[in-house]
Amino acid sequence: MAGFVSEFKEFISRGNVMDMAVGVVVGGAFGSIVTSLVDDIIGPIIGAITGGIDFSKLAITIGSANIMVGSFIQAIINFLIIALCIFSVIKAFNKAKDLKNGPQEEAAPTTKICPFCQSEISIAATRCPHCTSELK
Repeated sequence: MAGFVSEFKEFISRGNVMDMAVGVVVGGAFGSIVTSLVDDIIGPIIGAITGGIDFSKLAITIGSANIMVGSFIQAIINFLIIALCIFSVIKAFNKAKDLKNGPQEEAAPTTKICPFCQSEISIAATRCPHCTSELK
């Protein structure tokens, strides 16, 4: 049991756990902003374009069950907006990281192709281990 507790303490004390917790809280707040954007701005615009259809109240009734299609459509729009925002933030972050790190140099090759058998061999080889040809 003591090993489990010490392992849990180590897990909690890592910086990335705190970063993840902050990300979850900020993501939740961002989700409510996007929901408001869809419900209060995009929904009415779509309603005006489609002749006053309010997607939030759009439902299909089968027997006594109401299937809330409009709520589902709004959830899809919310998801797409959040995914687009996250994609944009990650893309900008990666670009900034690449600019900070500078251009990456290609690593020196460690292998070459044998001119006789076309096998991949060590760059330092003087004889091909596959066809035993002597290399220059």
